[in-house]
Amino acid sequence: MIRILQLLVSVLLPVSFCMNAQETLTITQCYELARNNYPLIRQYDLINQTEQYTLANASKGWLPQIAISAKATWQSDVTKLPFDSRQLSAALPGFAIPTPGKDQYQVVAELNQTIWDGGVIRSARQLATARATADRQQLESDLYALNEKVNQLYFGRLLQDELMNQNSLLQKELQVNINRVAAMMANGVANLSDRESLEVELLNARQHEIELKALREAYSRMLGLLIGRQGEFTLTLPFAGNEGALRNGEINRPELKAFHAVSLLTEMQNRQITAGLTPRIGLFVQGGYGRPGLNMLQNNFEPFYVAGLRVSWNIGKLYTLKNDRRKVETDRLSIDVQRDIFLFNIALQRMQQDTEIQKITALLEAGNQIVSLRTSIKKAAEAKLENGVVSVTDLIREINAEDIARQTVAANRIRRLMSLYNYMYTTNHN
Repeated sequence: MIRILQLLVSVLLPVSFCMNAQETLTITQCYELARNNYPLIRQYDLINQTEQYTLANASKGWLPQIAISAKATWQSDVTKLPFDSRQLSAALPGFAIPTPGKDQYQVVAELNQTIWDGGVIRSARQLATARATADRQQLESDLYALNEKVNQLYFGRLLQDELMNQNSLLQKELQVNINRVAAMMANGVANLSDRESLEVELLNARQHEIELKALREAYSRMLGLLIGRQGEFTLTLPFAGNEGALRNGEINRPELKAFHAVSLLTEMQNRQITAGLTPRIGLFVQGGYGRPGLNMLQNNFEPFYVAGLRVSWNIGKLYTLKNDRRKVETDRLSIDVQRDIFLFNIALQRMQQDTEIQKITALLEAGNQIVSLRTSIKKAAEAKLENGVVSVTDLIREINAEDIARQTVAANRIRRLMSLYNYMYTTNHN
């Protein structure tokens, strides 16, 4: 029987441990999980596929191009010799020149092979690569915005955890004083109303705990949905690192890379415009079957072919060249304006966040001193209560004052960390 119990314990204990074990997540892990869980991440594969298809299509421009055409026509007149065919037949018996029919038919297949295109295909491939790079950088900046949402939910959950810890300390403090008053009642130096006053405060603290748990659950569920995690998980308190280097670091936001990628895209568009101005050289072979063939004086269905070298130059693009260049330059200048606006807003945001960090730091230092003083005052009130110098109401006031001071410090500690990580988000420097 003992061996059976030992076996059951050995089997059930690890299972129970695994069921109670909670996943511990850092804020960096949450950034990565949110990125991988967000549906927009699938856009990367679509951008890559589009780039590959476009590059493959551009490269096919070097393959022979085949065109097939057919036509049937009726002409108001046909080619004729400038003399009377009847007189020629009388002068040369047995010799006749046929006249082509006014209904003509032709089926033609033409094969063209580009030899030189002035860089059109190369510029098309470069443009496809530049556009895909710009799309990827824009997607990267869109996904980066998830970090700000993670910050809000991550530190919101940490704040509730911290406030729940403070609430637990308050309940323990009240319970200790309830026990103290109960002992005083046994000695006849306190009455029932004193104890009930403390018990009311304990019930208020428990009621507040219910509210904190509800808020914590809400933050946990929202963060879990964002990072793709279900069930309970533990969050670690992050470390901000070297704050001096952090707040003096340069801006490394993905939006700047996106602006640069779009600027390169306009450069590729300029190259494509230049390539479209050059002539093209290619070989062609044309074969067909029709009536008449190449010999217009034969009114029979005949096969035929033509082969040669072709040079083409579309000078019509010169008409719009200046406006095309100006349009691309306007787009480039617009990108520069957007980049300057972005940097200006980032500078303002950094200034506001830096001021906020300094303010919370000062409040935190003052708050720690207030907590120390409030704790001393509370302890003095507890001693005076035992000596009958102060009432329970006075003690409750001091306990609540200490609790408020502790909650304020706890909130400011989390707020300061959140402000630092928001600053890190603003600059993307860590």
